[in-house]
Amino acid sequence: MPRKITLRYPPWVSTTATLDEEHDVGKVYDGRLLRRLLGYVRPYWKMAAAAVSLIILSSLLQLVGPLVTALALDRYIAPVEGPRSGLQAVAAGQLEKFGLLDVPATTGVALAAAVYLAAILGTFLTLFVQSYVMGLMGQLIMRDLRRDIFGHLQRLPVSYFDHRPVGRLVTRSTNDVASLNELFTSGLVSIFGDVVLLAGIVTVLFALDWRLALVSFAVLPLLGGLTLWFKMRARRSYREVRVKLAKINAFLQEHISGMGLVQLFGQQDSTRSEFRRRDDAHREAHVRTIYYYAIYYPAVELITAFGMAVVLGVGGRQILGGALTLGALVAFLQYVQRFYQPLADLSEKYNILQSAMASSERIFELLDAPVEIESPPDAHRPRAVTGAVEFDRVTFSYKPGEEILRNLSFRIEPGETLAVVGHTGAGKSTLASLLLRFYDVDSGTVRIDGVDVRGWDVSALRGSIAMVLQDVFLFSGDLEHNIRLGRDDLDRSQVIDALREVDALDFVEKLPDGLETVLQERGGGLSVGQKQLVAFARALAFDPRILILDEATASVDSETEARIQGALDRLLVDRTSLVIAHRLSTVRRADRILVLHRGEVREVGSHEELLARGGIYSKLYELQFRGEEAIPA
Repeated sequence: MPRKITLRYPPWVSTTATLDEEHDVGKVYDGRLLRRLLGYVRPYWKMAAAAVSLIILSSLLQLVGPLVTALALDRYIAPVEGPRSGLQAVAAGQLEKFGLLDVPATTGVALAAAVYLAAILGTFLTLFVQSYVMGLMGQLIMRDLRRDIFGHLQRLPVSYFDHRPVGRLVTRSTNDVASLNELFTSGLVSIFGDVVLLAGIVTVLFALDWRLALVSFAVLPLLGGLTLWFKMRARRSYREVRVKLAKINAFLQEHISGMGLVQLFGQQDSTRSEFRRRDDAHREAHVRTIYYYAIYYPAVELITAFGMAVVLGVGGRQILGGALTLGALVAFLQYVQRFYQPLADLSEKYNILQSAMASSERIFELLDAPVEIESPPDAHRPRAVTGAVEFDRVTFSYKPGEEILRNLSFRIEPGETLAVVGHTGAGKSTLASLLLRFYDVDSGTVRIDGVDVRGWDVSALRGSIAMVLQDVFLFSGDLEHNIRLGRDDLDRSQVIDALREVDALDFVEKLPDGLETVLQERGGGLSVGQKQLVAFARALAFDPRILILDEATASVDSETEARIQGALDRLLVDRTSLVIAHRLSTVRRADRILVLHRGEVREVGSHEELLARGGIYSKLYELQFRGEEAIPA
């Protein structure tokens, strides 16, 4: 059940947010997840070490400016004979060492300005190189992560995608990986710099004047309380933004893919309203985040200004009493301003860490999804496949307790064509999924050439089988690529021969660029029949020993079906074939016809034998062809 979460927001923002349980907020810091993330840094440890060194150096350089300012004021601009801090005494000793203690004031100021400028330039250069190195490392890590995610998605069983929206998986590979990039480029390494800078400022402040240093830290409880308030509220809000974005991506992917159906049934207004609802939820989540940021950062500036005002008041009284120099007070004010900024930055790093932990949790959840269909260690990899197929007392269910196949047994001899018919939901397409080992059986055995498919090497198993579906999927890219599908061992002549064999070469030659014609997504630009012929050419080019046709001619007209039937006659020669069909006209030439009913084999025989038997097949045939005969020519 979704968990109801009530947050306190301004009155103009919706006050209730609902998150799915799987998206509930986890730990802000999870050592296990961070160790896995750092595993992706390991190949680039030299870059990471260089970036850490550079950012520490830049933090130390940032300490130089205020000290140089104090020295210039107290030594050359407004020299005083009052007490000096330990740092001022050290600085005087260094000046005396290099013969600069008694230089003219104009020369001293010029030298101080030069040192100040050199520190600024040094800081710029180190931060530039560090940012470039970390940005490059972040991109390399993102590349590795995306490759791992996509590679793992390719190995996951088909069942994994049955109940997971594609848009959500796309979000894992894009938005969540980008969130981790922010952690590597401006999170972890920057924390070292902030910590070093804070430690350096605290050291210098106490060295200048420990009493004024304590005064400077008096506002830290205020800043800490504000930061705690911000973290507690921004944490949940930021996580909610990610959840809403994933839902928008899933909705967009689904409805853009099904836009034709949306327009066909006139559902534009309702889907637009649903998208507006999801978009508004995403916007409100963003508004909540913006609200907290809008309070936090101005409040930090206010507390910083208050702290500087306190330092100025107390330090001014010390100057009037002769206990502090003007240069020391100016340095204090600069250090105090710089001290509060890293604290605010650490809060921002907290949000980056929180976002990264949430994203890494989802990414590693995907990467940890078990690859249930794998090749065994001693996998069967035959040099040649004869094509004998056997289902031996197979029982299978997609959901526990809802059996699709029950104790199913049959055999297809090498080179034989077996057609499978039956009502919708009888389990016909499930046979193909089990043969290809997209799923494993609950009980029983599926064998090819006498070997359990679970004992086969998965690549060898699927490489010996070709499948043509009713809904042909073509990738964006040229036509030749859609036939070869990355097979480098297929040359163009073999592709052309396959097209000629299935009677598709004539329409391909009429395309603007022939085989190099670039297809749109899902084969846009080709008719249903043309896409079906391309699918047959693809199957023939791969020269499988076993061929599965799953409603391969159900979506084409009679003329195209007749053309495809000729291609089928050539395609089925000397191949073991499993033909799944609703239209019984496509199965008449099969060697045998198997009738499935509620997951069980009810009849087996040739077309004529089954008609003579007067059973389920005969009734299906009569229902289909009685209507056709009643239509006048």
